Amino acid sequence: MTDDTTGSLKDLQDIDLRLEQLRSRASEFDPLLAEVEEPSLALEQEVVTLKNRLQEMKVEERRLEHSADDRRARWKKLEERLKSVRNLREEAAVRAEMDLMRQALEGDEQEALTLLDQIRRMEDRLDEQQAALDQAQADVEPRRLQLLEEQKSVMEEYEVLKNKREQYAGLVPVHERQDYERIRGGGRSVAVASLTPDGACGHCFGMIPLQVQNEVRRGATGIACEACGVLLSSGDDLA
Repeated sequence: MTDDTTGSLKDLQDIDLRLEQLRSRASEFDPLLAEVEEPSLALEQEVVTLKNRLQEMKVEERRLEHSADDRRARWKKLEERLKSVRNLREEAAVRAEMDLMRQALEGDEQEALTLLDQIRRMEDRLDEQQAALDQAQADVEPRRLQLLEEQKSVMEEYEVLKNKREQYAGLVPVHERQDYERIRGGGRSVAVASLTPDGACGHCFGMIPLQVQNEVRRGATGIACEACGVLLSSGDDLA
């Protein structure tokens, strides 16, 4: 087995390290986007709250209008009844009911007027907050679009490199790839390192026995550093 195969492992490691960098970079975008959008989020929530409250108030205002219309209709019926009363007792009863109806109608009308005034003021407040929200979103839009474009670029590079990694891994002998994956699967980023010119492990810099150095320099693969466990290569240390 030649050192070219170990070189392939080191190239595979380079790909994996780059994938880790891209994953780390990709994870940074959501917090950055959240930070950029934060100034407008409070305004957006207030706009939503105002819209919901305004809708509720308009529903209540319509209810009061319907109630007032109903009381007016009943008032007219009482007026008609008043014309046909047969004695003072009936007249007094009808007038008493009309007084109650008038008071209730005046209450509905006053409440509706108060509510209409509140609605107008809330609509003005909503217009102000919507304008502030539009401005806040416009202010951060260039930066937001820049971050989204960078995020897209990172994810595209990641997908391309991930596909390349799958293809490249197939070029590495199975047993060597298994050793490599086993080391990386233990939570370590570096699985392959080169010997230094003075015969040390390029990862932990512990000295390698001379006999082992010679085997590695002759191109043997699958030999691990006894100190740190990484696979040894004779080439320049790319880890």
